[in-house]
Amino acid sequence: MSEAATRAVTLDAGDNRRVEFPILSGAIGPDVIDVRKLYAGTGMFTYDPGFTSTASCTSKITYIDGDEGVLLHRGYTIEDLAKNSNFLEVAYLILKGELPSASEYESFVNNVTYHTMLHEQINHLVRGFRRDAHPMAVMIGLVGALSAFYYEDLDVEDPKKREIASFRLIAKMPTIAAMAYKYSVGQPFQYPRNDLGYAANFLYMMFGIPCEPYKVNPTLSKALDRIFILHADHEQNASTSTVRLIGSTGASPYAAIAGGIAALWGPAHGGANEAVVKMLEEIGSVDRIPECLARAKDKNDSFRLMGFGHRVYKNYDPRAGVLKESADQVLAELGQKNNPKLAIARELEHIALEDDYFRDRKLFPNVDFYSGIILEAMGIPTKMFTAIFALARTVGWIAQWSEMIEDPEQKIGRPRQLYKGPAQRPFVAIDKR
Repeated sequence: MSEAATRAVTLDAGDNRRVEFPILSGAIGPDVIDVRKLYAGTGMFTYDPGFTSTASCTSKITYIDGDEGVLLHRGYTIEDLAKNSNFLEVAYLILKGELPSASEYESFVNNVTYHTMLHEQINHLVRGFRRDAHPMAVMIGLVGALSAFYYEDLDVEDPKKREIASFRLIAKMPTIAAMAYKYSVGQPFQYPRNDLGYAANFLYMMFGIPCEPYKVNPTLSKALDRIFILHADHEQNASTSTVRLIGSTGASPYAAIAGGIAALWGPAHGGANEAVVKMLEEIGSVDRIPECLARAKDKNDSFRLMGFGHRVYKNYDPRAGVLKESADQVLAELGQKNNPKLAIARELEHIALEDDYFRDRKLFPNVDFYSGIILEAMGIPTKMFTAIFALARTVGWIAQWSEMIEDPEQKIGRPRQLYKGPAQRPFVAIDKR
C-alpha cells in the first residue's frame, strides 16, 4: 500500500485493479483507513483477530494515548477529573459532553438519587440464587431482568425513554451490587438513602445493618468515589464493544448492559484487581520480591506479575498514580500504614520500574495494581471487586450505547471471518461412512 497526496491509500488488488481508500482523521490520535468499501471493490476482507487495529466506530467520549499514558474524558485528563470532580459530575460529563452548571448538576443528582430503589419483586427474585453465587452472576441476572420491570424503556428510538433508562441503570446498579453482597452473607437488604451521596450510599447499603446506625467514613467514601471515576469509561474495550454490539441489534439497554457485565466478568478484563491481591498474598513479604521477580521473568514458571502492563498503555497508567495516593490516604485513615500488601506493592513497583526487563517490555503499573488493596482495606471482599468495576463502568457503557444509537452510520454489528474449514463436500449416508 502507498499513501497518495489526496490522503488516500491505494491497494493493488490484482488483475490490474487499483482501489483507493480514504484516510480519515480524528480530533487527535492516529489516522484511520476507511475500508468500508473494501469487499465491494476487491472481494476481500481485512483479517484482524481481536480487532486490535480496527476502529469499529466513531466516538467523542474517551481518548487514550497508550504510548504517552494519557486518558481523556471529553477532553479532560483523568488526573484533573479525579482530583477536582466527583463521580456523578464525571458521569454527567461522559453522558452529556460538557461539565454541568450548578443547576444542571443538581437536577442530574436528583434524577439519579430518586431512581435508586428497586421494584420490590426483585427482592424475591434475588432469593432464587444460591447463597454462594458470584455477585457478577447475580448482577447479570438482575440487570437483564430489569427489562421485565421497566418494559416502557424498551423503545430505544425514543430519546426521552433512553434518558430515563440511563438514570435507572446508573442509580440502581449500586443497589443491585450491594444486594448481591448482602444476600451472599445472609444479611437483610439495606434500602438506599436519598440523603447520601452516590459512593456513600453504596457503602451504607453494603455495610449497614438494621440493628445499629452506620456512619459513612468520608475518607473511604471519597476514595471509593475516586475509584468509580477512574473506572467510568475506557474507550472500546471488550465489555464496551459487547454493549455496542448487543445494542446495535436494537436490544433493550438492560440486555446490553447485562452483556457488558458478562464480558467484564472475564479474568482477563475485569478480574485483574482481584488477581493482584492474590499475587500479593502469594509473595507474602518484601523479602520474597526478588525471588518472585525472577520467577516472573522465567517463561517456564507459572507465576505472573499481576497489575503490570496493559493492552493499550505502553507507559504508566495515569489512573495508577491517582490510586496510589488514595491507597495511602485510606490505609492511614484505617490505621493500616504498615499494611503488608501495600508495603509489598510499593517495593514491587519501585524495583520493577528500575528493572530493564520490565521497562523494555513496557510493563508499568496499571489501575488494578492499587485498587484491590484499597477495596480490601475497606472490608470489601475480593469477589465484589469486579462488581464494583461494573457499577462504575455502567456510566461509560450507557454513554457508548446512547452514542451508538444516535450515530447515523450505526449498523448492526457483523464481523466477518477467514474460513479454514472443509470446502463443500457431498453428504455420505451413515451405512457408507
